[in-house]
Amino acid sequence: MKKNLSIAALCGALLLLACASSDGVMTKKKGVYTIDTTTLSYNVKGYNGPTPLVITIEKDKIVKVEALENTETPGFFKRMTDGGMLDRWNGMMVDEALNAKVDVVAGATYSSNAVAENVRLGLTYYKEHK
Repeated sequence: MKKNLSIAALCGALLLLACASSDGVMTKKKGVYTIDTTTLSYNVKGYNGPTPLVITIEKDKIVKVEALENTETPGFFKRMTDGGMLDRWNGMMVDEALNAKVDVVAGATYSSNAVAENVRLGLTYYKEHK
């Protein structure tokens, strides 16, 4: 009985690994990729420091771009996020997004440029490792 239970547990673990995999930067679960740019963009700085993102992609289309915790000045970063900059990539195919020219938000230029570079790095990583 213990042998059968162990085989069942091993099969379950292998199935879980097949359905959800991660390399620390990119996670794949049920065909949805999530890219965390924290380690990809440690040297990409906004006004006060790194501006890491999480990019969600399904069927080579960007579903969502979200900001992770950062040290940017909250008021300026909020101006950028409230201005919809992170939403500008939503719905774009990855290749289209890599070639898109996204305008920076006035008053948050450093943060905007850092976010755009984070998106580029994350999408490039996705294309190279999916």
